[in-house]
Amino acid sequence: MRCFVAIDLPDDVRAALARTQTSLRRAAPRADLRWVDPAGLHVTLKFLGEVPDDGLSPVADAVRTTTASHTSISLGLTGLGGFPSLRRARVLWAGLATGLAALGRLAAALEQALEPLGFPPESRPFRGHVTIARVRSPRGLGRIAAAIEAAPDTAFGDWTAADVILYRSRLRPTGAVYEPLATFPLAG
Repeated sequence: MRCFVAIDLPDDVRAALARTQTSLRRAAPRADLRWVDPAGLHVTLKFLGEVPDDGLSPVADAVRTTTASHTSISLGLTGLGGFPSLRRARVLWAGLATGLAALGRLAAALEQALEPLGFPPESRPFRGHVTIARVRSPRGLGRIAAAIEAAPDTAFGDWTAADVILYRSRLRPTGAVYEPLATFPLAG
């Protein structure tokens, strides 16, 4: 099964992002984007890809051990952007303005704990974010970029991440559906 490890968002942050998605859709109604369902918005710590059924228990154990040695993290989500850049984006995101160092340490610890189980570390540095849309083609992207540039420091909210979730991802034609498999509390 296809899996990843993530931090969930509180309802108020999720609602603020949903309002922004709606606003961006209005700015470029013909943009060729696939918007992430607000119910599925999250901060990915580690994408695992395919995990065999018999590999799920060792993965859960590694995540449990890692989270037990990391404290809860105060996070703040502010601003929008795109990977690799806003004008050539393949992904549109909301960025973490606070808590990024602690989140990066947690992500690095998960990388280290999961590598012996056959999940190689990312070649790119960790960049904490919430994916809000995936770009299918450049149609309308200029208008989206202009709308984002017009409000560069939009704040979506602050929260304390107290746990980490192991998710299963089911791919559907309308987008991925995420099913929580296990929740692991952060220490403290």
